[in-house]
Amino acid sequence: MDGRLEGKVCIITGAARGMGEATARLFASEGATVALGDVMVPEGKAVAEDIGGNAFFQKLDVSDDENWKNFVSAVISKFDTIDVLINNAGLVHFTPIEHFNPDDAEKILGVNTVGPMLGAKHVTPFMKAAQKGSIVNISSVDGLRGCNGLTLYTASKWALRGLTKSLAYELGTSGIRVNSLHPGGVNTPMGNARGLPADQLAHAFCRVPLQRIGEPNEIANASLFLASDEASYITGAELAVDGGWGAGYYQPVLPGAPDGLTP
Repeated sequence: MDGRLEGKVCIITGAARGMGEATARLFASEGATVALGDVMVPEGKAVAEDIGGNAFFQKLDVSDDENWKNFVSAVISKFDTIDVLINNAGLVHFTPIEHFNPDDAEKILGVNTVGPMLGAKHVTPFMKAAQKGSIVNISSVDGLRGCNGLTLYTASKWALRGLTKSLAYELGTSGIRVNSLHPGGVNTPMGNARGLPADQLAHAFCRVPLQRIGEPNEIANASLFLASDEASYITGAELAVDGGWGAGYYQPVLPGAPDGLTP
């Protein structure tokens, strides 16, 4: 039985670890040829080598236009086409607004917002020629709501959500679907930057409806759906994969709260 991405060429950014690595491995297992991009060169090469087959890695700084041009040219040279782009590379930034630094904005927006714009810019001509394609922009639950201390990050992810909506209109007539995926907390080096053990993670997420942190493969599975032909009539959509975080928090003093939840 053919895989769900059999014969498709898929670019995945931020693929050296975390959600990007999980996505690359899953896509390859579903028959895709995967092209991995990341600034973490040894780690990215190791992932591609471990996947094997036609898996391809090249250094990619997603905030750099020339990097994108060279990366996409290399993919086309090797595989002749591009069917899927997963804009996964991202940076998180914690700071109160009174400590806002424009240099930080350039860095965070460059990766989280400009990066996906550049990716779309460079793959679109090849997708238009084929009259088909799927772009998945990995936003965040913080692209659906606000969060204290994450002003810059949140702004970048809301912008990515808006980019997705506009590109869905702009590229729909060429058969190119564009959707955003909104993870909640995910157990990756970025999502669990403090390296909390399982019991502390459980406590940290006890007020989220599913009461746990997500795992990278759960985000990868959602990306697989949006990239596949199963989502052939879905574009301009936003898919939250957040354990219900975007819906709200349990309120300990109200009916329906889990036992043992303290205010």
